[in-house]
Amino acid sequence: MIRTKSVYSHIDRKKDGLRILATRIRGRGLRKSQYHEWMANLGPSERLLNLMRFDKITWAEYGRRYRRELFGSSVAFDKFNKGIKNHGQKFTLRLLQQLGRRGNVTLMCHCDEDQEHCHRHLLAKILAGKVG
Repeated sequence: MIRTKSVYSHIDRKKDGLRILATRIRGRGLRKSQYHEWMANLGPSERLLNLMRFDKITWAEYGRRYRRELFGSSVAFDKFNKGIKNHGQKFTLRLLQQLGRRGNVTLMCHCDEDQEHCHRHLLAKILAGKVG
């Protein structure tokens, strides 16, 4: 099962399962014991995050752009791979889906626990669907 929570929330070792920090920035003072793996590639870009933080785009537009970032291919990387394209993070996303089917996976970020407009919720929704 895929879950979400803030890095500042209580750690429940049984329910949380694999705790993934899905942010570009780890954060000062964040102990490594609060998460198992840090996957910076699953966080929104700094540019996109700043657009949202300063109310330059709507939540809906943020969601579209975040999804585009996750699934967009890296032109520089893909030009050396004619047969198999990277297509963004789809392989990482598929792995998380499989892990979520076998046990609990908790996606974490620095937003407050009750923050509704947080990319971790978008990421969980993406993982609940079909990944390319």
